[in-house]
Amino acid sequence: MIQVRPKSIVILAGAALLIVGAVYLIVQGGGNPDDPGAPAAPPALQALAVGDMANFRAAAEPAPVPAVIFEGGEGEALTFDDFKGRLVLLNLWATWCAPCREEMPALDRLQAALGSEHFEVVALSVDSKGHALARAFFADHGLDNLAFYIDPTARANVTLRAFGLPTTLLIAPDGREVGRLVGPAEWDGVDAKRLIEAALMAPAP
Repeated sequence: MIQVRPKSIVILAGAALLIVGAVYLIVQGGGNPDDPGAPAAPPALQALAVGDMANFRAAAEPAPVPAVIFEGGEGEALTFDDFKGRLVLLNLWATWCAPCREEMPALDRLQAALGSEHFEVVALSVDSKGHALARAFFADHGLDNLAFYIDPTARANVTLRAFGLPTTLLIAPDGREVGRLVGPAEWDGVDAKRLIEAALMAPAP
């Protein structure tokens, strides 16, 4: 017969309480990704919302971007489904928007630096007077790295809840919005590139 000393019983009981406490903390802290009722962990990208990216707001629960129909450079109809498989930085802008005009060269430089089959800056003009003004702006400012996209109906603003310009959405390769920034930013700066590169390495939400 095995005998257990009273001191040993106290030690074992203490260890058991520590284990139970650890399990409780994990469950209460949202450590179970398979439990849909568990609290969501803080978005990793939000930690990078510093400096030039201070106004970036990561989505707590990334959701599919609503359907929007717009035009490409040849007048072809496009939707965001055409960009699935790539991380997209969607910038809504217009030629009449002074902050938009100021940040477009930085977006062009960002596309030159990081653009690839895995990432694209999609600068979507919402100029309602057609292609001419937006195309002239591209030509006048030497925006050679950005592809031309336009929504002359400007419905994208309402559909995407962009109530001010510029508004920039970061869209994951699976088509979900993982965050947005309202207002202008230095998109080719160190802070922006660090955030984009982190999003490129992140698993699908």
